[in-house]
Amino acid sequence: MRVVLAQPRGFCAGVVRAIDIVERALEKYGEPVYVRHEIVHNKHVVDTLKNKGARFVEELTEVPDGAVTVFSAHGVPQSVVKDAQKRGLPVLDATCPLVSKVHNQGKRYVAHGRKLILIGHAGHPEVEGTMGQVGAPVHLVSSEEEVGALDIDPTTPVAYITQTTLSIDDTKSIIAALKRKFTDIIGPETTDICYATQNRQTAVRELAKVADVILVVGAKNSSNSNRLVEIGREVGVPSYLIADGSELDPAWLVGKSAVGLTAGASAPEQLVEHVIQALNRIAPVQVSTMDGKKEHIEFRLPAELRD
Repeated sequence: MRVVLAQPRGFCAGVVRAIDIVERALEKYGEPVYVRHEIVHNKHVVDTLKNKGARFVEELTEVPDGAVTVFSAHGVPQSVVKDAQKRGLPVLDATCPLVSKVHNQGKRYVAHGRKLILIGHAGHPEVEGTMGQVGAPVHLVSSEEEVGALDIDPTTPVAYITQTTLSIDDTKSIIAALKRKFTDIIGPETTDICYATQNRQTAVRELAKVADVILVVGAKNSSNSNRLVEIGREVGVPSYLIADGSELDPAWLVGKSAVGLTAGASAPEQLVEHVIQALNRIAPVQVSTMDGKKEHIEFRLPAELRD
C-alpha cells in the first residue's frame, strides 16, 4: 500500500507556541497551571498536558485565587481579560499572534466608524473571543445567504474580518457577496489570511490528485481538520477524519492502492505515525512525502517564559 504524506501537515507555529507556553509555565511555576478552554483542539495534546499538571477549565471562576492561568490559542473576550485582572490572576496569553492580529484589525475598523462583519462559524472559541475583543457590535456571517439577510443599509461604511481557520478559498464567495451588497466596504489583504490554514488546504488539493482515499488526523471539534476532509470530498476523493490509528476502518481501503495522509494544525506528528502503523498492520506500506511548502515561521513566547 502506498501512503503519501501531505506537506505541510500538522502543527502550525501558533499551536507550537501555545503548547510551549503551558509546558514552560509548568517547568517555571510548578503544577498546577490552569488553562481556560482546551489549549488547542486535540484530545491527545490536552491529555498529555493534563498528565504534566495542567488543569483545563471553561470559566475563570474555576481557577483558584493566585493560580497561574493560560488563555488558549483561540483567544478570549475582553470580559475574560478584565475578570482575570480584577482577581489579580497571573496570566500567560497563548492567543495565536495571527488571531490577535484579527482582533486588532477589527478594533481599527470600528475606531474608524465602520460597522464590523466577521466571517466565521458561530460557537467557535476563536469567533467568541474575537466578537468579545472588538468592543462594539459584530455581525457574524458564515454563508452568502447570511450576507443577504444582514439588516444593514447598503450605503453604510462596513468592514470585514475572518476567522483564521478559514482559507482564502473558504471566504472568497462570502467576501464577493459582501462587496456586491455594500458600496463602501474594506477588509484585510488576502496575505493576512492564516498561512497555515491556506497551506494545509492547498496540500490536500495536491494530495487528492494522487490518492484514492484521504485520511485526515485531527479532532472532531477542530474546524481546520474538518475543512480538510470537506475539501477532499469536494474534489471527489473519499475522505475521513480520524483521531488516531485506532479509528481506522479497513473497509475504507478496499480496492484502494494509494492512501493520502495529512493532519490538522493542532494534531501532533506522532498521531500521523500511529495511523501509519495501523495501515501497516493491514498491508505493508511504502511511505513518501509530497513536495510542498516548508514552513519556517516561529512565534515568540511571552517575555516571562523566554530563556
